[in-house]
Amino acid sequence: MKPENLDKPVILFKYGGNAMINEDLKKRVLRNICSLKDKGYHIIIVHGGGPFIQEALTAAQIESEFIDGHRKTTREAFEHVEMALKGKVNGNLVNIINAMGYKAVGLSGKDGQLVQAKKRQHQQKQNGKMVDVDLGQVGNVDLVNPKLIKLLLANDFIPVLTCLAADENGNGYNINADMFAGHIAGELEAEQYIVLTDVDGLRKDKDDPASLIHKITIAESKQLEADKIIQGGMIPKIESCQIALKKGAASARIINGTAPEQILEIADTSVGTLITK
Repeated sequence: MKPENLDKPVILFKYGGNAMINEDLKKRVLRNICSLKDKGYHIIIVHGGGPFIQEALTAAQIESEFIDGHRKTTREAFEHVEMALKGKVNGNLVNIINAMGYKAVGLSGKDGQLVQAKKRQHQQKQNGKMVDVDLGQVGNVDLVNPKLIKLLLANDFIPVLTCLAADENGNGYNINADMFAGHIAGELEAEQYIVLTDVDGLRKDKDDPASLIHKITIAESKQLEADKIIQGGMIPKIESCQIALKKGAASARIINGTAPEQILEIADTSVGTLITK
């Protein structure tokens, strides 16, 4: 499915995990992603950068606190989160891609009002009751305006986006990178939304590589969530795929970013876990 006024199908990659830390692996991943551009696709990359955020906060002597998997982010911490994601990680990815001969542009959700955020209203069970917990500058995606991305794609650029955005009053928020990517993939009606993680896909038994699930529907994925088969860090990845598909992406797939050859095989339904409507 092609977005209006774009002449090629879109593949959006959510890039993160260990494939971001090893420099050699990073270059192989990016080379394979960009090579799909030569095969007639528009390419978009969305990234987070947890290890780099942690490094920046440690250097600034700011203690990290996690609540239900979300990093509590004070206003002081947000400044360092923004510097790590936009200044260091995003700039590095753009530099590598440009050095390969492609044209990358680094963005966050703040640029061109691409993504409007809203503060995440988080609740936690305490003493048998659900209570509100303030996560600080942690947000959810409220609105996506894809105009700037479409303009860049139409002019042969590769947008590289990090998961920061502001609300209507200009307050900055750190957004879960999986959710950020899923919303954008859906809004752009991506032909494929590809989540790169550290395993080959979704497994029935997380410790057994042979239990890889090759294909699943949204309804089946929700049942696996209810059955607690989908756990931990796989939960936001699956939920981001559900968001992407519901909002307009044609397909979603979870593959192993530490095995860059899988990127070149995404037309093969045996690679990773394919999620469909």
